Amino acid sequence: METTTVSLTSELKKYFGFNSFKGDQENIIKSVLDGKDTFVIMPTGGGKSMCYQLPALIMPGTAIVVSPLIALMKNQVDAIRGFSTGNHIAHFMNSSLNKTDLATVKSDLEAGKTKLLYVAPETLTKQVNIDFFKTINISFFAIDEAHCISEWGHDFRPEYRRLREIIEAIDRVPIIALTATATPKVQQDIQKNLGMNSSSVFKASFNRANLYYEVNPKHEANSQIVKYISQFKGKSGIVYCLSRKKVEELAETLQVNGIKALPYHAGLDASTRAKHQDMFLMEEADVIVATIAFGMGIDKPDVRFVIHHDIPKSLEGYYQETGRAGRDGGEGNCIAFYSYKDIEKLEKFLQGKPVAEQEIGRQLIFETVSYAETAVCRRKQLLHYFGEVYEEDNCGNCDNCLNPREEFDAKESVVKLLETILALKENFKANYISNFLAGIVSSEIKSINHDQHQLFGTGKDIEEIKWNSIIRQCIIANLIIKEIENYGVLKISDSGKEYLKNPTPIKMIEPKKYDASAVGALASNKGGGAADENLYKILKELCKEVARDEDLPPYVIFSEPSLDDMATRYPITMEELTAITGVGQGKAEKFGQPFIEAIQDYVEENEIERPTDMVVKSVVNKSQLKVYIIQSIDRKLSLEDIGSAKGKSADDILTEIENIVLSGTKVNLDYILNDLLDEEYQEEIFDYFRETEEDSIDDAIEEFDGVYSEEELRMMRIKFLSLMGN
Repeated sequence: METTTVSLTSELKKYFGFNSFKGDQENIIKSVLDGKDTFVIMPTGGGKSMCYQLPALIMPGTAIVVSPLIALMKNQVDAIRGFSTGNHIAHFMNSSLNKTDLATVKSDLEAGKTKLLYVAPETLTKQVNIDFFKTINISFFAIDEAHCISEWGHDFRPEYRRLREIIEAIDRVPIIALTATATPKVQQDIQKNLGMNSSSVFKASFNRANLYYEVNPKHEANSQIVKYISQFKGKSGIVYCLSRKKVEELAETLQVNGIKALPYHAGLDASTRAKHQDMFLMEEADVIVATIAFGMGIDKPDVRFVIHHDIPKSLEGYYQETGRAGRDGGEGNCIAFYSYKDIEKLEKFLQGKPVAEQEIGRQLIFETVSYAETAVCRRKQLLHYFGEVYEEDNCGNCDNCLNPREEFDAKESVVKLLETILALKENFKANYISNFLAGIVSSEIKSINHDQHQLFGTGKDIEEIKWNSIIRQCIIANLIIKEIENYGVLKISDSGKEYLKNPTPIKMIEPKKYDASAVGALASNKGGGAADENLYKILKELCKEVARDEDLPPYVIFSEPSLDDMATRYPITMEELTAITGVGQGKAEKFGQPFIEAIQDYVEENEIERPTDMVVKSVVNKSQLKVYIIQSIDRKLSLEDIGSAKGKSADDILTEIENIVLSGTKVNLDYILNDLLDEEYQEEIFDYFRETEEDSIDDAIEEFDGVYSEEELRMMRIKFLSLMGN
């Protein structure tokens, strides 16, 4: 055995330049060399590829690697060729090859020059290819991303289910199946489907100690993400979004904020995707904003952050995507933004699918919600999902452990919960049980008359969200088993039955709340969002001074909400001023200079640290409604006609026009006003708005004793602001 170890290490050095193996790599490679079926579960960054690449280079014949993504194949083939003098050592065979390329690949295979051939599952299922593969010497089959076999996997591919029969039709050679994410259920599925129940199983720990996990309430996520990435100037990161549209929008937002970001999604043509991927790898771009189409097989070791703009539809997906951070063992920050509205959107995507698929999808989504909302150590919860026990109660590297929440004694609640599950014959899922205990009459509860059950609502002193949290903590404590086979039905474990016989104090953690109040606290850099009162007074006085110089009322210069926003966010450049509420480009240029100078002086004198989100610029909002209104005014359409075309009232349109004018854009409503009011009446109202200190319409109605309608006065105020302020 010693000589084998020495020779394997020397082969590793010879082909790849490494002096030693990582983790279980050496034992896995020995298993493959000994001709055994081998099953490898190893987290992203653990070195899975080496487990089949080295034996393929050592053994006679060609190893066939089944891989689901063309981008991954090219990436890995390029990497292998980089260690060799000739391109023939590794090839891929998929739909991207033309006839000439395909002929070259087949020629090298027949000549025995190729050690690794990457194929898509679709390629392997074609009879013409099956017949060809029967003619060449195959060393073994490697099935990468093996979780694609399982319907419970996060990237299920039906064609993967046929792999066993096809492999046997070609040649009964050893199989190595590899995956970076496999729950006990998925592992069982893979082994059963590939006929590998007696195979050697190697399972590495899923704990990536260097990764920091954090989930935040989602509130103006683009702004949150810009602010976060700005802390990592020049460092590499990936941002995942669910939709192509969001990818494009966020990439553009990052670009206008000086971040070198590029989009990546399946809607881009292949050459653009390849170019963006290469720019990221070559560090010509710092950030890739992507759908989940990006990242499989991308071996960039120094990705410092992975951000989820949207929570993924499964924890496997989340784990694999976050696993692209910190592969070199250095800093890796995994930040997710969570809103239950996103979960509802994911559930809508399941509509119309077969019932079994919907149930599986909902169960996977429930696991994701559990993770997002959990109050316990995120690492503990994540590893539990993958069937691994994490002994520590505090990992010291997630938001919940670094900011622990209040504990409470849950003994009475746990007893009530376990008794309720038993009373309902262990037939229901977590959401049902939490609604039942909290006394929420859901349609499902009503349909079987459980709202009449003697235990219904016996836990209504506790919110449904907290009951769900207690259930999750009981699952982690092994008092409850969630039967995945039965779509998440809750059963009492043996430990749970023992606990019921002898209940003891049990500490649990209050759930994290993702409601509006939590969002508000997070979104504000100043604790309560209150403006700097001293600065506000200075800006208010300055507004009066400028107004006197311009012979205009102060509200024409800047409105109170604009001054309040300035006193909260401290803009000190013209660019930053245009991000203030109610300040457009025109108004900023016309009146802004003395204000940004005053704020600059105030910030320096008082040594104020400005909030970093001040610098967040949004992509110019080319609101379709705004553009349509301005175009319609140019065409002299009535407010009623403009509104009816957009399903809005004339009053709604008037409000939109007021917002347009307040931000500094000039509009001309004379074609309406001239029909409503004679010139002398217009002058009378115009003079009123010039002389008044306030722009209140109610005050104006009172001043004119109801002679003019609210609509007429609002339109005249629009005219006044357009002519005098914009």
